[in-house]
Amino acid sequence: MEVSVHEAKTHLSRLLRRIASGEEVTISRSGKPVARLVPIREKPLRQLGLDAGKVRIADDFDAPLPEDLLRAFEG
Repeated sequence: MEVSVHEAKTHLSRLLRRIASGEEVTISRSGKPVARLVPIREKPLRQLGLDAGKVRIADDFDAPLPEDLLRAFEG
């Protein structure tokens, strides 16, 4: 749905009800779209620990690189 700035100001409560039910509203000024009102979508809660046990970090992960490999990276 597209409305003018004047219509949006005059009928804001009505527009908010429509938006709350899932509709998007574009607000136009002089026939050109300038803003879009969209419903807020609740983000699902992230569940921590879903990847537990799937990743292993080696004990020497942050150990210095061997000289020959270090030289290859540094050029």
